[in-house]
Amino acid sequence: MNDRGKAVAAQTQTMTPLAENLERVEEAITQACRNAGRARSEVELMAVSKTYPAATIVEAAGLGLRIFGENRVQEFAAKAKELSSLRASGINAAADQPILIHLIGHLQSNKSQRAVELFDAIDSVDSMRLAERLNEAARVSRKRLPVLLEIKLSPEETKAGLAPDSSEAAQMLERLPDLEHLHVQGLMTIAPFGVAEDVTRTCFRSLSEWRDRWSVSYPRLRLDVLSMGMSGDFALAIAEGATRIRVGTALFGKRKPYTGPA
Repeated sequence: MNDRGKAVAAQTQTMTPLAENLERVEEAITQACRNAGRARSEVELMAVSKTYPAATIVEAAGLGLRIFGENRVQEFAAKAKELSSLRASGINAAADQPILIHLIGHLQSNKSQRAVELFDAIDSVDSMRLAERLNEAARVSRKRLPVLLEIKLSPEETKAGLAPDSSEAAQMLERLPDLEHLHVQGLMTIAPFGVAEDVTRTCFRSLSEWRDRWSVSYPRLRLDVLSMGMSGDFALAIAEGATRIRVGTALFGKRKPYTGPA
């Protein structure tokens, strides 16, 4: 074995489980993009770090991951101080490439101000009331907040989101451009669990179709981001046009149920 081979072998032997998982995930994303005739650069990888400690996010950031998804306001609040040096908004931020933390879980409107203070973006806006609360909170915080609209394309009652054919969705799409402290960037959805592959594909394709339709009907909005696909189905999402995938288990391993405050 030559020197380069020995170096690669040594590096492989010392890789952490997270580094090994990231390598596998990257290979799978690259292959999915190749199969779909897309460039790897067209798909953002969001690391879903909910229930994992701040130290895990620090390690992931050291491996080059930059976008993280969290589910709960209070859970992330407990981690935020440890991560301040990695964030552009941190008091002592020193990172050349700061990490971004997105809220991807359901947000109660009475927690809007705290969410705006903690997160770089909210990817789960699912009502006009919440949008208005976030807009006001962003005004108070003197920021323009990136948001995604969460669209419900699954019959599961536990799923949140706007019904795409509802009057509320139409009202929101019409009014959102006037909420000047929100920057609407696109759409997010979660496919139903435990269903056949064709059902999952239909869900993802539907989000892409709604985006295309709304982009024509509401030209004041730019809906460039399609956030869809998780550890078990991101290859299907990429095939149907995802621009951002949300991967947790495939990166960090099976997580323990969260038992802290909401």
